[in-house]
Amino acid sequence: MKIINKNVETYIVEKKSKFIANIFYVENVKEAEKILKDIKKKYYDAKHNCFSYRILENENILEKASDDGEPSGTAGMPILDIIKGNDLYNILVVVTRYFGGILLGTGGLVKAYSDVTKNAINLSNLVEMEEGYEVEIELDYKNFNLFNHYCKKNNINIVEKLYNENIKVTVEVNEEKKDEICRNIENNIFYILKSRIMSKKMIRKNC
Repeated sequence: MKIINKNVETYIVEKKSKFIANIFYVENVKEAEKILKDIKKKYYDAKHNCFSYRILENENILEKASDDGEPSGTAGMPILDIIKGNDLYNILVVVTRYFGGILLGTGGLVKAYSDVTKNAINLSNLVEMEEGYEVEIELDYKNFNLFNHYCKKNNINIVEKLYNENIKVTVEVNEEKKDEICRNIENNIFYILKSRIMSKKMIRKNC
């Protein structure tokens, strides 16, 4: 699966109609619905605010598409088809149309909504994701540099560091790296004080 790495706004003009695409990374449906409300307020004077989202939430894939007054099947579903064709998740795409006075026909509308969505996705820096784990590791200060060097060398993402009496580090690892890091912990390579696998989650593939 893939996600977008940055939110993007772009637009195209077709026969005097302006199509503005805004795409967002979202964690859940509640967040998507909040952004939708904000977009509709921002473009309150537009004729249409069509959208689609595809969200992986609690291991369920949730999808929704809206034509927002455009002819049925000419906006929301074409946007969703582009999202699915790119294997994207946790994404909201909103395309705002300012009508230019010239009818585009159903084919013209499908093409315009599809094209502006493709343009936005191409600008968004896609990131591949894979199944992985969060692992919490506690070690003393004198051994942290050794562990930090290991993480950098092996593209292991450190997502959090807590400095107390010792250092508590949370890392993201895929299945292969999890097994490797667990072997190293068992062999006391890093002089780890404590460790635990916290949760299973989707992580960036380069981690």
